[in-house]
Amino acid sequence: MNESDGKAVQSDALVLFGITGDLAYKMIFPALYAMAKRGALRFPVIGVALQTWSLGQLYERVKDSLQQAGGIDDQKAFDQLLALLRYVSGDYSNPDTFTALKKELGDARHPAHYLAIPPSLFETVIQGLGAAGVAQGARVIVEKPFGRDLDSALDLNHIAHSVFPEDAIFRIDHFLAKEAIMNIHYFRFANSFLEPIWNRNYVASVQITLAENFGVENRGAFYETVGCLRDVVENHLFQEVALIAMEPPVSEDFDAVQTEKVKVFQSMRPLQPEDLVRGQYTGYQEEPGVAKDSDVETFCALRLFIDSWRWEGVPWFLRSGKNLPQTGNEVLVRLKPPPQKLFEDSPLTFDRANYVRFQLSPRSTIALAARVKSKGKQFVGVQDELSMIEEECGERLPYERLLEDAMSGDRMIFTREDNVEAAWAVVDPVLKNHPPALPYPRGSWGPKEADALIAKYGGWHNPALNPSSKDRQPAGVEQGTPPTVKEVLGTD
Repeated sequence: MNESDGKAVQSDALVLFGITGDLAYKMIFPALYAMAKRGALRFPVIGVALQTWSLGQLYERVKDSLQQAGGIDDQKAFDQLLALLRYVSGDYSNPDTFTALKKELGDARHPAHYLAIPPSLFETVIQGLGAAGVAQGARVIVEKPFGRDLDSALDLNHIAHSVFPEDAIFRIDHFLAKEAIMNIHYFRFANSFLEPIWNRNYVASVQITLAENFGVENRGAFYETVGCLRDVVENHLFQEVALIAMEPPVSEDFDAVQTEKVKVFQSMRPLQPEDLVRGQYTGYQEEPGVAKDSDVETFCALRLFIDSWRWEGVPWFLRSGKNLPQTGNEVLVRLKPPPQKLFEDSPLTFDRANYVRFQLSPRSTIALAARVKSKGKQFVGVQDELSMIEEECGERLPYERLLEDAMSGDRMIFTREDNVEAAWAVVDPVLKNHPPALPYPRGSWGPKEADALIAKYGGWHNPALNPSSKDRQPAGVEQGTPPTVKEVLGTD
């Protein structure tokens, strides 16, 4: 896929396996439409699926998707998207399907094959592409989960490499395409003030919460095959850990960044049952497609350690779940309290110490918490936040960025083979040998056992939708509206 001068070749067609599925409907169609609005959609989009649809039926599916996603406000872009659509109907296990695809590709020599299909079909499709001769000079884009455990990830990598070289394999973790996630990487290494304290000497603990206030939403059959640990912790939350914990890469090159990330995963202690709390919201077993005796977790909290020079002894706490009180994703880096109680109100406990907070959703904010003196003679004060950055309008959709980067051959926000395998190695010990899923009420923060996991480190920080509300702040932080940079500096 690379030209002699080292520049990546632009893909000249997008083949979308699973075009009639849920992922295409919710994510990919809106992303393609957004690309068309910006003039970035200039290649045919060939859908492949089992259903015997006409092009008219596919057009209606796309139209309905866009209307659900916010409406069609650019008729010219919409017409262009429809004009670029093609459709091939057939069974993925039938060679005739790939023969028809090859014919539909026509003169395209560098297609990108997007596997928006269940992982159980990856091998069938990849081998079908190779046998039909449409993998030469092509790329393959693979949706998560990339395997179900370490062994299956190794097998899947072997299968993919039997047809595609590593630099033609694009493994998607759509969290990496979010502006707020990319900003963690930039914020850490574009500034110098964090580095002196970003280590075991000053950091008491790190916690990450990814909360959803909804359930499995008619996707029970799918969720039964993954569960929370596989669905979001091993990939999404581990990628956030890597960005917070990694050493500075030698350059912004893809391989340099991936090498530092994989060092983080390789330094993680493999999880043990006592590090894990699993939960299941009440009523999950009544969801369509869910077994009546299901032990699949819809909530997961875990404690892990990174045995590296920088992070030795610092506990990391990860938590995610469905049907929690609200939807949000936050990282809280708690610093150690001052070594001496110089002032009457000096914090000596973890829950009142300074922290750095990254809110990744629903808004994008980076905040520093520090104590400032209150007016008066006494040396007492309050701890408040200095808000550093907030999300701006005009951000590209994650799948829009992923598609555009994959088509151009930019691998920066994708994951490398050893990255995936090292992450699976951490969770592999508890995928089968784990405690039972404990029931928790809908709208709660999960089983109480998850609170015990982190109790001596100040407890969980519960993100809130309202960034100025008291319950946004960790326990022990006084009420107050966070000042902005402009207020602190006195600038206009």
